[in-house]
Amino acid sequence: MLSQKKTERQSRVCEIGGFRTSELRTLTSNSGERFLSLLLMLIADMRCFRCFYTRAHSLLLLRSSNPVTVPISPVRFRLRLRRFSSSPVASVFDLHSSNQDANSNREDKDTKIGFSDDKSRKSGSNPRGWNPGEVVMNKSKKGKSKTVWVCESCGHSEGQWWGSCRACHKVGTMKRFSEGSESSASASGGNGTGSGFTEGKGLSWLPEQATVQPHRLTDVIHGITQQQWRISLPGLFGNEVARVLGGGLAPGSLILIGGDPGIGKSTLLLQIASIIAEGSELAEPAPVLYISGEESVEQIGSRADRMRIQTEELYLFSSSDLQDILNKAHRLSPRALIIDSIQTVYLKDVTGSAGGLTQVKECTSTLLRFAKKSNIPVFLVGHVTKAGDIAGPRVLEHIVDVVLYLEGEESSSYRLLRSVKNRFGSTDELGVFEMANSGLEVVSNPSGIYLSQQNPDSDVLAGLAVAVVMDGSRSFLIEVQALCSPGSTVSRHVNGVQASRADMIIAVLMKQAGLRIQENGIFLNVANGMALSETAGDLAIAAAICSSFLEFPIPHGVAFIGEIGLGGEVRTVPRMEKRVSTVAKLGFNKCVVPKSVEESLKALSLKEIEIIGCKNLKELINAVFKG
Repeated sequence: MLSQKKTERQSRVCEIGGFRTSELRTLTSNSGERFLSLLLMLIADMRCFRCFYTRAHSLLLLRSSNPVTVPISPVRFRLRLRRFSSSPVASVFDLHSSNQDANSNREDKDTKIGFSDDKSRKSGSNPRGWNPGEVVMNKSKKGKSKTVWVCESCGHSEGQWWGSCRACHKVGTMKRFSEGSESSASASGGNGTGSGFTEGKGLSWLPEQATVQPHRLTDVIHGITQQQWRISLPGLFGNEVARVLGGGLAPGSLILIGGDPGIGKSTLLLQIASIIAEGSELAEPAPVLYISGEESVEQIGSRADRMRIQTEELYLFSSSDLQDILNKAHRLSPRALIIDSIQTVYLKDVTGSAGGLTQVKECTSTLLRFAKKSNIPVFLVGHVTKAGDIAGPRVLEHIVDVVLYLEGEESSSYRLLRSVKNRFGSTDELGVFEMANSGLEVVSNPSGIYLSQQNPDSDVLAGLAVAVVMDGSRSFLIEVQALCSPGSTVSRHVNGVQASRADMIIAVLMKQAGLRIQENGIFLNVANGMALSETAGDLAIAAAICSSFLEFPIPHGVAFIGEIGLGGEVRTVPRMEKRVSTVAKLGFNKCVVPKSVEESLKALSLKEIEIIGCKNLKELINAVFKG
């Protein structure tokens, strides 16, 4: 009985204008949308309108995929709208209840509903003041946030989640980012900067972006000296750091320093801050602000006292709120700003906790704008992951101007400051330091790191040869060790040398030099864990193998520079003059080089060193291992 009453009620409600729904479907398919538009204007009871609209809209969607517009009678529809809100709507479903004044202007209501025929409304040709309008039956998306999945390794973004990055193919690196719509950003009342942090709240004292105008290159560089382009870093330590930075500290630069925990990043930056604050002959002492989100002011002061830093213009501050940090920097107007570390600071207007991907990215972008507008260089400390990369999104290294890595072995006191990215200089530079009780000290002779401590009672040792390699613009002397063991169960083992390169050199020695080393187990090693990847060390590897196999030690003071070809010939390598000059400065008396560059190297007038040229491996053996 209940089912029958329900069916009758639905049939009565859906009977409009003398047609039932089944008849309406047939007529619509025959007569098209024009009949449906005419039928809708004959609606007398607004209570049937929603049921009829739902049925009619479904039929029209089956016929067309375009947005559907249905003309209605504005007088009857307006009478019904007195109970609805005055906010703009995009469809009938967006209308919601609210208390509005019944005496509101009729034209304002027509505009808020969405009528599009403005000309006919103002013409007055219709006795009711305007012609029938249209209500668009599309529901707009408002106030929704956009979700993007970003790879924390390479920065590739996708609209949906994938198990692995489709660019670098790493698994589990896709992280979710939610970006608010433009309307929500404007509703927050700030100037949209793209980072979720409004300059009106934290950077209002900076120059407005609208005042910046394009400048000619000649006007920019006219009258500017080298001292104005760079902030000098005096002293041995300062010169070493300045050379890695490309000649000094560029004003307005953003520098990121990464390294393993406990490697000495905070110590390095505290020494740099002291040098900048003390000034130089060209610059007076100026304040430097050192911010730490990991240590208290007392802990930083204790480390500075141990390092004997007594600079008056060095200011310490412990905070993690980036907006508060920038306000303090504005009042102090420092020559440089140091933040230790970027993973500990946060912005209140950005979602996520400190150290998260979103916070790290937005804090770095805010500091970049601060550095460029205030012309104050900013140093950032970045933590590294287990893989050795700086923690956070990969785009972090693209935002900053300079990326430096502080490297070193756990069992060694030596530290290497290497440049990975530098917009103001070369990335080939390398700084060598030694960790001491008073901080990092410059190593005057970096080659001593890689040369073994030889027995003072012996003038010669078998199986040892010295190679000259380049790292950036610096040349290093490293020691190659070889051992030929007859009857060994292990045929070959290398450490610090590319296995394929070692196999090629051993094969050339057997074929071109005539050494019968097939039945010997050959072991190769580079002293102090150094990795030899340059071809300039080929000649030293061959000399060490020959020395061990012939049991003829190489005299002290002999260095080898050259590449070996498959024909046994000795080839030249780049920067021969730089390498030979380094060998001469370190007290070596002989240097074996390719025959093709012998005359040009002798023209350098290096009286304290003898240049020996060799065309092939046979000449090498005759020149070095003759009795």
